Amino acid sequence: MSEPVDLASIEEFLCNLAIDEVGPLIKAKSGTQHNYDLKTGNRAVDIVTAIDKQVEKIIWDRVKSKYPDFQFVGEESYVPGVTKISDAPTFIIDPIDGTTNFVHDFPFSCTSMGLTVNKEPVVGVIYNPHLDLLVSASKGNGVRVNGKPFDYKHKIDEKGPLVLKTSVVALQPGSAREGPNFTTKMKTYEELLSCDGGFVHGFRNLGSSAMTLAYLCLGYLDSYWDGGCYAWDVCAGWCILYETGGRIVGANKNEWNVTVDNRTYLAIRGCSEKKDQEKYINDFWSCVRGELKYD
Repeated sequence: MSEPVDLASIEEFLCNLAIDEVGPLIKAKSGTQHNYDLKTGNRAVDIVTAIDKQVEKIIWDRVKSKYPDFQFVGEESYVPGVTKISDAPTFIIDPIDGTTNFVHDFPFSCTSMGLTVNKEPVVGVIYNPHLDLLVSASKGNGVRVNGKPFDYKHKIDEKGPLVLKTSVVALQPGSAREGPNFTTKMKTYEELLSCDGGFVHGFRNLGSSAMTLAYLCLGYLDSYWDGGCYAWDVCAGWCILYETGGRIVGANKNEWNVTVDNRTYLAIRGCSEKKDQEKYINDFWSCVRGELKYD
């Protein structure tokens, strides 16, 4: 596609879609889905409901009608080994991020809609209808919260220095509860908490990668470390985070440059001094016990 992509108008389109059609359905059906499937077998808790599929179809129909030449990658239509992210403009969608929260009516499920161009996240829209919280951004256009500009620089100044030992870290055990990745996560959690290790102020688990990244952008969290995510879990939040001066690297040591489909991530909030981000990353990596590996 040779003509430039109007990122601001795409952000507005996705925001309206989230508020007008997707959000009300998620809110109305939260806590009502007692029949669901496990996508990855009986030793994991990766839940999918009929509403996940319904929401994805709504988004698919709307974006294909508006942007017929763009590619589309959605969690529920993803085919392992077949679905690929190309350089073409590509919508990357998680219809309901935090499906376990959705099933249990815990108010931290949201829709997460992103766009990549040349595999770079350039538009991000995250909407939690339970909290009526809409966080959005497009590359070079800053961040908006419920449609109003967000002064992230003021928030960064309020937060002060970014230091591992005074930080609140978002962690999620994931859906798979066995094997070397699960062991690495548990050992790393212990090292981060230990008074002889990272000695962080605390952990938080929102049960939604997209909501976690949104809260990181808003300055409520300092970092987020995880493995096993997919591009649709992080694409929208990735764009928003970069617009607030944040950064994403790999979950494993020395993975400084990663792509949106890397499957492991360490996300760090913005701060006044870029050198503090690099020190924070290295300090965090020193607490990682093992290596996260995903197909």
